Amino acid sequence: MAAKSAAPAWTSPVDVRAASLRAWTSGELLREATMPSGLYPRRRPLKHPTATQLRTDYAQAAGWAADWHPAPRGCSLEYVTVGANTIGANALPSAAVFATAADEVAFLGLGRDHARFVELIRRVAALDARLNGWALRRPLALLKHGEDALTAARVAIWLAANPAPGIYLRQLSLPGVHTKFVETHRRLIDEMVGELEPGRLLTGKNYARRHGFLPAPERVRLRFLDASQPPVPGMTDLEVTAAAFASLSVDVDRIITTENLVNFLALPPAPRTLAVFGGGYGFEGLREVAWLRGKEVLYWGDIDTHGFHILDQLRSHHPHVRSILMDEQTLLAHRDFWGREDSPTHAVLTRLTPAEAAVYADLQAGTHRPLLRLEQELLRWDYVLARLSWPLHKR
Repeated sequence: MAAKSAAPAWTSPVDVRAASLRAWTSGELLREATMPSGLYPRRRPLKHPTATQLRTDYAQAAGWAADWHPAPRGCSLEYVTVGANTIGANALPSAAVFATAADEVAFLGLGRDHARFVELIRRVAALDARLNGWALRRPLALLKHGEDALTAARVAIWLAANPAPGIYLRQLSLPGVHTKFVETHRRLIDEMVGELEPGRLLTGKNYARRHGFLPAPERVRLRFLDASQPPVPGMTDLEVTAAAFASLSVDVDRIITTENLVNFLALPPAPRTLAVFGGGYGFEGLREVAWLRGKEVLYWGDIDTHGFHILDQLRSHHPHVRSILMDEQTLLAHRDFWGREDSPTHAVLTRLTPAEAAVYADLQAGTHRPLLRLEQELLRWDYVLARLSWPLHKR
């Protein structure tokens, strides 16, 4: 039995709609409807039946032509004569023509969204005409955020006029604006600030700092593992600002830093030892602490690529930092607790010891298992206590 031929690839109204939707999604339609560039009238060619196809698939071709009658809303049709010298002249649609961008919007049934956009861009321009450029580049963002975009515009205008406000973000007093609004719409606000201040560089992870707000002081949490050491008797667990930590005069011999709060709290008593807690890449408070240079400093992190990256960063300020419980022996002794690191770093680390670099390379290469990680809180506690390299006090 002969195989059934595939349906001819003639352009249907659905195909034209898909093309028009792409123009809408890219923002082109809204831009053209608001500020015409000469693109319209726009002609979208239609692939139609040939004379041969009329002769062999006339019923199918007739059905295709019927789909184009009457012309869809918003467009007119151009016709071409096909088959005059074979089966007789047939007038077939050859192009859908949109006189204006608004007509193509109407074809998509998105006239209400277009009207809403026109009103929003009018209100944005009333706030500051310079934001017209942003609205025309990001018309769908304006539609998506609606009233929130207008509020974001007010924040951006204020930030452009006050590049170094010298207050906390919480103190920003604008109608309808609160800290959570700014946090939720940071990208939107920054885009608008960039439009208002084209030469202004908005860099840095800390949003408040890059806009000139006062940053919240970095804080460091400490545990004195030697109960005789705290500056105030009995206060063994303290949290201080990074500046206060840098100015401390702490008479200890050893510092152990860990990223995990439970491990920080569970560390056993030890003579002349201070524990420091920091989350992930959160050891900023240790960078400028000059008095650490004369102490033994230990770092206990996850056995994954980011754990070694943090260690490498710590050593950029304190080269004498030594890692603990981040070696191959520990990794292989805890196979039952191996997990997955979904987004490993591929950074080139230059401050690792040969043994650490070998483990880091194995993690990157997937030597033991692809995307392997061992979180520090999963280590057996009896194993941890046996591997700690300092003398312990009894509780």
